[in-house]
Amino acid sequence: MSTSTPDAPQSPELPEDIRALGYEQARDELVGIVQRLESGQGGLEESIALWERGELLSTRCQQWLDGARERLDAAVQRQQAQSTDQQN
Repeated sequence: MSTSTPDAPQSPELPEDIRALGYEQARDELVGIVQRLESGQGGLEESIALWERGELLSTRCQQWLDGARERLDAAVQRQQAQSTDQQN
């Protein structure tokens, strides 16, 4: 899948490396972070850094999902408009 930017507005606080991630990439990294945090290994500083990156990745995933929802809604509206036009 492409790593191009979704239609959803960009959040300016996201670092470039996270903004460049596709949905699946961001999700997979987030899953890895959750697993590392749940394992309880690592010190406090590492856990905090992982948590903060996880929050950013979660935001990125939500941007992709919001963009996908907008695209789906627009496609449904176009289809409904075409159906209405054909009926008239």
